[in-house]
Amino acid sequence: MSTFKKISPNEIPRNPIDMISNEWMLVSSEKEGRVNSMTASWGGVGFLWGKNIAFIFIRPQRHTKKFIDNSDTFSLTFFDKKYREDLTYFGSVSGSEEDKVGKIGYKVLHEDGVPYFEEANLSIICKNVYKQKLDPNGFFDESLIKKWYPNSDFHEIYVAEITDVLVKED
Repeated sequence: MSTFKKISPNEIPRNPIDMISNEWMLVSSEKEGRVNSMTASWGGVGFLWGKNIAFIFIRPQRHTKKFIDNSDTFSLTFFDKKYREDLTYFGSVSGSEEDKVGKIGYKVLHEDGVPYFEEANLSIICKNVYKQKLDPNGFFDESLIKKWYPNSDFHEIYVAEITDVLVKED
């Protein structure tokens, strides 16, 4: 079994921009004893309202959104490149159709009740502090609406306090 150690958000060993945009992450939450995850490549980490924060974007039709709205917590988990095919699967299949975590066979661990995965190399544990649907009137560059929102299914942005960062020790 792998072990994880807690580190400060300031000690994240790799560039979070590269981790999120190029390596991708799983956004995971738990509802009524069931874990659901989706692949994401939009988001970031920073400092806001006196807190270390992570922010993510979720479209309204994503099944994982219901889990995050129900539990107020989620994890962002990052993996070695050998898991890329799994992350592609998590991003292309809906958890409303099948148990993606069970099908892939990842081992679910918990930190303060928040699910993350033994297979991950880094997990960021988050507690929601704010969410809001993106407003089309807020875009300075309207070409982004045409490119990313042709169906007007604007993401909701979730801003969450980073409560723990866990890095694999082995």
